[in-house]
Amino acid sequence: MPVWLNEADVRAVLSMAGLIEAMETALAAFSAGTVKQPVRTVIEAPGGFFASMPAYLGSAPAMGAKLVTVFHDNPSRGLPTHLATIVLLDPATGNLLAILDGRFITEARTAAVSAVATRYLAREDATVLAIIGSGVQARSHLEALSLVRKFTEVRCWSPSAAHRGNFVAESREYPVRTVESAEAATRGADVIVLVTASPTPVIEDSWVKAGACVISVGACRPNQREMDPALVARSRLVVDSRAAALKESGDVVQGILEGRFGESHIAAELGEVVADPKLGRRDASEITIFKSLGLAVEDVAAADLAYRRATESTKGASIS
Repeated sequence: MPVWLNEADVRAVLSMAGLIEAMETALAAFSAGTVKQPVRTVIEAPGGFFASMPAYLGSAPAMGAKLVTVFHDNPSRGLPTHLATIVLLDPATGNLLAILDGRFITEARTAAVSAVATRYLAREDATVLAIIGSGVQARSHLEALSLVRKFTEVRCWSPSAAHRGNFVAESREYPVRTVESAEAATRGADVIVLVTASPTPVIEDSWVKAGACVISVGACRPNQREMDPALVARSRLVVDSRAAALKESGDVVQGILEGRFGESHIAAELGEVVADPKLGRRDASEITIFKSLGLAVEDVAAADLAYRRATESTKGASIS
């Protein structure tokens, strides 16, 4: 019988530290060409969209697909904006191995990938973290990035003062404080994380200091951008997937359409940087950007890790 892993089951077996290492391996495999996956298929729906994300990871091996929806009015219905289910298949037979709740996997693997990017693109002496946004991704990114850099100051800003206050209250083990604006959070920060639902830029080019690293997680549709286009144009740009960035990222697509830069402005995929760190940050004063869109291989690798750990811990017993 296939295994069902609900969110609590997945949380019980996935550690952020283990997930960061799994994502680094998966990203390197993707850029090395040992992963088979198309750019996600997206269907627009009233109030949101539905996407399918299949992948085969030959090095694991692992095979499966994530079905994900994003509906921004869901909080008024008591639901998360992002919901997902992951189907894991036997790569040798196609047999159904497991069905996993994918909401937490999406949250955690996104932050884990950003931690990999921070490991390779941020300065070693980075100590000030700015987080623009105060939702679930802000929380997961604070946890993940704190495992790869030692931050002595964390600034948070989002439009909702109540949400900012909740974020600080839930993050007491970290040196987090709220600030009065996105500009106040960004100026002087070594690492800047953008985890918003904004379709328009939330930071300006002039706010970002030399040597900073920007992690851009929002704006995942071609008609959205969350960074000042001048900032993208002057920075070293790394993406998770060239094919996806040139189709889905408004920060990239619109910059090209406006003639600010060409496709070659994408310096590397993150998996290429993992394999050859010289493709990442070149000097201490360079501004680096990681544009994250999310890859099916990340979901399948995370689901495979959760499945293996869950079945090992229960010695094949039924899980619900």
